[in-house]
Amino acid sequence: MNKIAILTSGGDAPGMNAAVRAVVRMALYHGLEVYGIEQGYKGLLNSEIFKMDRKSVSDIIQRGGTVLRTARCPEFKNEEVRKHAANILKEKDIDALVVIGGDGSFTGAKLLSKLGVKTIGLPGTIDNDLAYTDFTIGFDTAINTVMDAIHKLRDTSTSHDRVSIIEVMGRNCGDIALYSGLAGGAEAIIVPEVGFDKDELCKTILEGKSKGKQHNLVVLAEGVGGAEELAKYVEDVTGLDARATILGHIQRGGSPTVSDAVLASRLGARAVELLMEGKTCRVVGIKDNKIIDMDIDEALAVERKFDKDLYDVATILSY
Repeated sequence: MNKIAILTSGGDAPGMNAAVRAVVRMALYHGLEVYGIEQGYKGLLNSEIFKMDRKSVSDIIQRGGTVLRTARCPEFKNEEVRKHAANILKEKDIDALVVIGGDGSFTGAKLLSKLGVKTIGLPGTIDNDLAYTDFTIGFDTAINTVMDAIHKLRDTSTSHDRVSIIEVMGRNCGDIALYSGLAGGAEAIIVPEVGFDKDELCKTILEGKSKGKQHNLVVLAEGVGGAEELAKYVEDVTGLDARATILGHIQRGGSPTVSDAVLASRLGARAVELLMEGKTCRVVGIKDNKIIDMDIDEALAVERKFDKDLYDVATILSY
């Protein structure tokens, strides 16, 4: 193996640049040529491929987003499209591909491996929704971004005796809401894995008011419903002033935390080692602070288990 390429796919996540840097520098250390692919699988199909060196990844470890840029590519589901992508890599004598992204990106990597391209996947998604790994690149930064918003909203909510409903990302995975809600002292955490009763929430808010609480913070995962609709319902039922704050894509941005930068660097370095060992169709992750790798199919088949114990602790501590 002499040449490898790297791309970032799907939604961006803080720490992707740290992973790109690790892959490039580890590969160069071992005498390999490295090529960057811009705009994910879409860029691969358009041959947006360029050679990278140490300078290509200088001063990017602290930057959010992805210097390679990213894009969705639904047409990659078509087998003929994938064959075209594999041929582009083969024409450039690129032997292997490192893909940073989520489950959809991993599926693309798996299908490319069946066409003779060695592939390794790195988990880059703020949702922390890949069950085979304890944490994904970008998750820690995202929850710290939410924490900063919670602290600011708490100040203004207290000043106005207000109910503040904060909508965070997480369509099918409530980890952002759970971790930030627990750390931020939210009175209620609403996640898709558990669900909620609107009237019970209103009852809890009123009980808190009767006990002297000046404000209420509710953290809502987007997969459960909309913050604006819930705020209106709470206001109508309780008579209290309720406001919605939708954090949106601010959760994707910002410099990676130490945890994300270190995780991304460890995973990126291991990806290159696996390729040099001749491995393919693997993903890298972390379990009990140890770097692990496993078959992509096996990784995607791991059943995700919501941390109900942590949720119960958060609920108890909210009283």
